[in-house]
Amino acid sequence: MTEAKAGDEDFGRLSEPFRRELLAYCYRMLGSVDEAEEVVQDVYLDAWRAYDAFEGRSSLRTWLYRIATRACFKALEKGRRRPLPADLGAPQTNLDAALGPQAREVPWLQPIPDFLFTAAPADPATVVVERQTVRLALVGALQQLPPRQRAVLILRDVLQWRTAEVAQLLEMTTAAVNSALQRARAQVPLSQDDLTEPAEPRQRALLDRYVTAFETADVNQLVAVLAEDARWEMPPIVTWFEGRDTILAFLAKQMRAIGPAVLVPTSANGQPAFAVYAGGSDGALRPHALHVLTLTTEGVCRVVAFHGPGLFPLFRLCHCQGPLASRLVSPEGSGEVEAGGEG
Repeated sequence: MTEAKAGDEDFGRLSEPFRRELLAYCYRMLGSVDEAEEVVQDVYLDAWRAYDAFEGRSSLRTWLYRIATRACFKALEKGRRRPLPADLGAPQTNLDAALGPQAREVPWLQPIPDFLFTAAPADPATVVVERQTVRLALVGALQQLPPRQRAVLILRDVLQWRTAEVAQLLEMTTAAVNSALQRARAQVPLSQDDLTEPAEPRQRALLDRYVTAFETADVNQLVAVLAEDARWEMPPIVTWFEGRDTILAFLAKQMRAIGPAVLVPTSANGQPAFAVYAGGSDGALRPHALHVLTLTTEGVCRVVAFHGPGLFPLFRLCHCQGPLASRLVSPEGSGEVEAGGEG
């Protein structure tokens, strides 16, 4: 085992409060929870090893962000951005055509569970800002930027750092920071995801109808839920659909194929989400997809349905078998509940 150092206790006490925000920062940079968690773990290990040499010329928070930024730049050297299906091509209009291939070799954008980046208790205004600046569409748009522009935009417009602070952290001139920020804003204006969400009663009604529609395989119920210009994406399937009528026609076939389903609420990227468990002919429930919803006053305008069970452990959702009546997990993904064993 590694021998403890004199400053270990101070380092742990002083650095731990920044872990969640560093994870959110690295997630915005990388578009992957798995990679962000790995980077943050390495950041804390590197910082712990070098803490005796930390002279306090900058704050500990700034020092950790400097280490994290360098680690993110190194991780991004491979140059593989993380897209969603809509980033790769036009929507499918031919419903008679088979769904496209499952591009599992593509490093898809991952959703992040809210409980990983939202500290509790926290100032309500801070929580709102955290959730707005980690929305799935915004994180996806950030992946289109070169790494240095991405870091500048996040540090300046999301974290509200001063230009001089960003310049010092990234070892750039203030003129270079301002230039990078201008180019980044032109490509990814943060206001692009500034959606007008429905008031709480309307939002709850939309989500209740969405759940009912899927659990009863009622396509007509979805008419009252989806916006006219809605999008439906299904990574790792490349095919995606746009427009309520097209989506409904597609889902009419899919719901019959999936069969009975149970939806369990959770939250991702500050947005409502549902784990969809599909019931087989044997009455057992199995993970089918994780739906992340974007809501506007017009209805559900975007659904990214991450197919397969891969994200369920990340969201603390169990791989269960059991009767359809079982709700499987506790609310908001706060803990795993057994329901007839795992499968």
